[in-house]
Order: sequence, then structure tokens, then C-alpha cells
Amino acid sequence: MQNISNRQLFLRHIAQTSAEPIGIEMVSASGIYLSDAEGKKYMDLISGFNVANIGHSNPLVIEAVQKQAASYMHLIVYGEFIESPQVQYASLLTKHLPENLNCVYFTNSGAEATEGAMKLAKRYTGRPNIISFKNAYHGSTQGALSLMGNEYWKNAYRPLLPGILEFEYGEDNVLEAINEKTAAVFAETIQAESGVKKPPKEWLNKVKKKCRENDVLLVLDEIQAGFGRSGTLWAFEQFDVEPDILLLGKALGGGMPLGAFISSKKIMDSLMDNPVLGHITTFGGHPVSCAAGLQAFKILLEGNFIEPVFEKEKILMEQLSSFSEVKLHTAGLWASLAFSQTELCRSVIHQCIKNGLITDWFLFAPDHLRIAPPLIITNDELINMCTIINQSISEVCHQEA
Repeated sequence: MQNISNRQLFLRHIAQTSAEPIGIEMVSASGIYLSDAEGKKYMDLISGFNVANIGHSNPLVIEAVQKQAASYMHLIVYGEFIESPQVQYASLLTKHLPENLNCVYFTNSGAEATEGAMKLAKRYTGRPNIISFKNAYHGSTQGALSLMGNEYWKNAYRPLLPGILEFEYGEDNVLEAINEKTAAVFAETIQAESGVKKPPKEWLNKVKKKCRENDVLLVLDEIQAGFGRSGTLWAFEQFDVEPDILLLGKALGGGMPLGAFISSKKIMDSLMDNPVLGHITTFGGHPVSCAAGLQAFKILLEGNFIEPVFEKEKILMEQLSSFSEVKLHTAGLWASLAFSQTELCRSVIHQCIKNGLITDWFLFAPDHLRIAPPLIITNDELINMCTIINQSISEVCHQEA
């Protein structure tokens, strides 16, 4: 009987999301490195899409997972039993957030955090409309997709939710639309899938002021931007703005599936009645995921990983400025490298992978190469990463010359 490879089984039985998956069979991951079935080692330039902020397979996180799994895993639907990993993690998160963000609803993912926050905003305000922005990405489920600011990704799934008003990110024309019919404004503090785009600081403040004047909730999505990625624990700290609801995911679980929407106890309590169980999830806040996330968050807070981010941002700027064909956009240890053509970017990505560096593109900026290595990366390792990128660009340009 002919042996069937894992690659063949992958293509046959795993639902594919594109015609060109990276398709490498990985067998282990540690720190900033991934290793495949043939023994080749790769540097992880994107941290599993901003998940592995403290790197892969941290032994303390693994120990926390094993210890919790040995005690108990799933017990009951979310919110009924007192489960220590949830309680301890929520308590630690809120200690490092503004006073009004004191109540955590754990979910399975960032997209589910978006869904919960949409329901919460409508339930608390009693209003029908939500404002979002072009090139926004808040997840791919139906509600989150309704907020997505790109028609290419939405058109195949219409009709979507009504009452979603879309505006240009960073521009003032949104201010006139924030009124007594608006439940919430959803915005990424730093837009991720448009290629790491920061808004003007004064714009975010004007949006917050207009929301406050009209009793509208400001929801900031830091699913990708959070946990030190931008140079501060929370990106909104750099804008002197405090959200009414905060969305978290990606690095929240320390490598395990976990998301959260966080608000005040007053706002969150509106999900308790009329109807009772106004938002419910079976596996949200899974105790093993919370144990992993709690330990990873402690490591992040106790280690010297966030303070050097701006220094590492300067290294990116210094090392990736030698080609006239590209333009670098940065937000801490998070960046995009914009190429003149999408095909050129794709070719460089493939060459980087061939040269032992895992990277990818952005949903709304396919001509941008993604850069978001684990925060634990050393300066020398970061310079080595940049060297591989520059080498790959040179090789592709030489091939096409």
C-alpha cells in the first residue's frame, strides 16, 4: 500500500483558505525559531501573526499548561463556576488597564471578542448603528466581517449586518456621523492589515471627545497591537485615549486560543438580564488557555521586553533602508515593507522563506511584507533577520533583471 504523506493529507483533508498555502510541515518551535520535518530551521518574522510575543514554547508557559490540564480542563459553560485561571488573569489584566476597564469577558478568539463587543454596545446603548473604518480588520465571522473595511472580502457573503457606517480611517468626516443613533465606534488603535497604519494622535482624541458628547462607546481593537508590540503595553497609551471597550486576542493566550472584550462592570452587567445570558460561550476563557495566557503575561511584565522595542524599531529603520524600491512603515517592533508591485513582494516573501525566514503579506496591502518578530528577539538576531530580508530582495531583483 502506497504511503500517503502528511502534505497530501493536508491538501486532501484540511480545509484550504488559499490556493497557495506556505505548506511547510513544522515539527517544533522554540524562542524565535521554527523547525520543519526535514530538520531545516526558520526564524519567525511574524510571531504566528502577533501571537508569540514572548516567543515559542516558553518552558514556564508549558509548565502552566501541563499543571492546569492535570487539575481540570473544561468543566461547564463559561461564567458559572469560579475557575482560578480566569479570575487570576482577569485580575492581573485589569491592574494594568485604566480604572474603567475593570471587567473581562473571555472568548475563544479575537473575532469572538469583536462579536461580543458589538452585542454589548447595542445592548447597553439601545442604539442600532455602529461606525467602522475602511481597511479595518476585526475578524472574519459574520458580525466582524460586517465591520471589515474592504469590499473584496465582504461581497461574497452579503447580506451582512445592517446599520454599519464606514469612514476613512484618520479623517475628520467621521465626526459628523457620531450621533444619538450611534451605539459605538470600532477602530483599531493601529490598523493592522492595511500595513501597520497609525492614525494622527489628535484624530483619535477628537473621535473620543465626540463619542463622549453623544454617549457613544469607543471600542479600540488591540488584538494585534497589544501586549507591547507597539512599544507600550497598550497602544492607546501613546494616544492619550482610553476606550470604553477594549478588544484583545492573539498574544492574550500565550500561544493558546483566547480572546477578550474588556469594559466597565456597569457596562458589562447589561448582558446579565433582559435577556438573561445575554452573551454566552462554552469554551470561552478555557482554563488551560487562561493559565497559559496568565503565565505569558507575567513573563512579559517581569522581563525586559517592552522597553527595548523602540530601540529595535530604530534597528529596523537603519537596516531596511538600502533599497529605493521599498518603503518601511513602523509601529514599534511591528512593521511593513511596501514594494512597488504586489508580485515583487510575493517573490521576496517566497525567497525569504527559502532563505530560512518566515514572513507573509497583509490582507489589504498585498504589496507589503509583514514584520513582527517575537519581542524576545535580540538586537543581533534582528540585524540577522534584516540581512536575510535585504539578501532576499537583492536575489529577487537580480533574478528579474
